[in-house]
Amino acid sequence: MGRKWANIKEKKASKDTNNSRIYAKFGIEIYVAAKQGEPDPHANQKLRFVIERAKTYNVPKHIIDRAIEKAKGTGDETYSELRYEGFGPNGSMVIVDALTNNVNRTASDVRAAYNKNGGNMGVSGAVAYMFDNTAVFGVANKDSEELLELLMEQDIDVRDIIDEDGQAIIYAEPTEFHNVQEALKASGIEEFTVAEIEMLPQTEVTLEGDDLEKFEKLIDALEDLEDVQKVYHNVEID
Repeated sequence: MGRKWANIKEKKASKDTNNSRIYAKFGIEIYVAAKQGEPDPHANQKLRFVIERAKTYNVPKHIIDRAIEKAKGTGDETYSELRYEGFGPNGSMVIVDALTNNVNRTASDVRAAYNKNGGNMGVSGAVAYMFDNTAVFGVANKDSEELLELLMEQDIDVRDIIDEDGQAIIYAEPTEFHNVQEALKASGIEEFTVAEIEMLPQTEVTLEGDDLEKFEKLIDALEDLEDVQKVYHNVEID
């Protein structure tokens, strides 16, 4: 699949030295998921998925609990889930997912981040067709063949399983996210280095020199926006 998850996680961790930013983003996402359904992860699959993701980023339990309690209360904040698609330098493609209580502000901020860093925001559908929605799990100290056998025994169809930097990375259909998670937990695996539904590029591009520098500034600018939850791209990560 071409994504080096260990490197991506390490870069994000080094960037988020002040974890308050990533905690705040998960707090909003948990609040929205709890507000849209039951504020109980056992009865709300979307909420359960967000909490599992939060755990892989070491979001403290009190942050998670506070967001759920807020959703149970009288909070009436309304958030919209938005996706912006666009282009970076030299054939790079970028998708931005946001949660916002002010659509105009977010659209303006995202457009400005594209324009100021060598990119162009496109229309809906401009690049998403070049990405595949994929469930991704990372399991440390496990062999890919062992996990493939385990999932096959449960009749779970996976796209691919690879070994990478001391962990096995599982790629599956997004609809299989819960089934893969439950099968792994039933086998005694409780912690994941990755537990995400990602937009993975069908092909990747390599950038160098000024193009790479502009691209990295673009991604940083987008990820730093308060309303942006996730950024996907098709640039190969070393």
